[in-house]
Amino acid sequence: AKKDPFQFRRELMGEHPRFRAAIERVAAMADWGAPLPKGQGRGIAITECFGSIVAEVARVTVDNGTLKVNELFAAVDCGEVVNPDTARAQVEGGMMFGLAAAWLGAITIRDGRVAESNFHDFRTLTLADAPIVHVDFMASTATPGGLGEPAVPAVAAAVANAIFVATGVRLRQFPFSKTSLAWS
Repeated sequence: AKKDPFQFRRELMGEHPRFRAAIERVAAMADWGAPLPKGQGRGIAITECFGSIVAEVARVTVDNGTLKVNELFAAVDCGEVVNPDTARAQVEGGMMFGLAAAWLGAITIRDGRVAESNFHDFRTLTLADAPIVHVDFMASTATPGGLGEPAVPAVAAAVANAIFVATGVRLRQFPFSKTSLAWS
């Protein structure tokens, strides 16, 4: 569309105030539009499932073919939040699950069998890989919705969009770690 990704999505949310509020909130949280250093990018995505709306922004750095996800932001409209600590933990866990799948989640088939036998030879997200995560819940009178699963799908899209901003290249295959980032 040759438009700012946030503005483009915001315009699409015109008749959906909960979606529009969530995407505006996450953009504000991530300081959308502020300049970033060379090799960094921000990506934005939004999803709805299990009665919750989750808008996410990813900030990444791509340097010499190496991807680092610096920060993830989420604005969540899940209706009334009953237990804020548990709710935050569910969203953070969902985001890390989604990031692990998009960035590292590959199973190798060799000679018709799965090559990875356990976690010692299957790379997964560790604390050293984990970005800083910011979660904000929207004030809402909607019926309570889900929390863990709704945070998962937008992560891959936000990270892929951020990589595009940082490099000018669209990634369309998962996981990102198996994709050549040498063009950065």
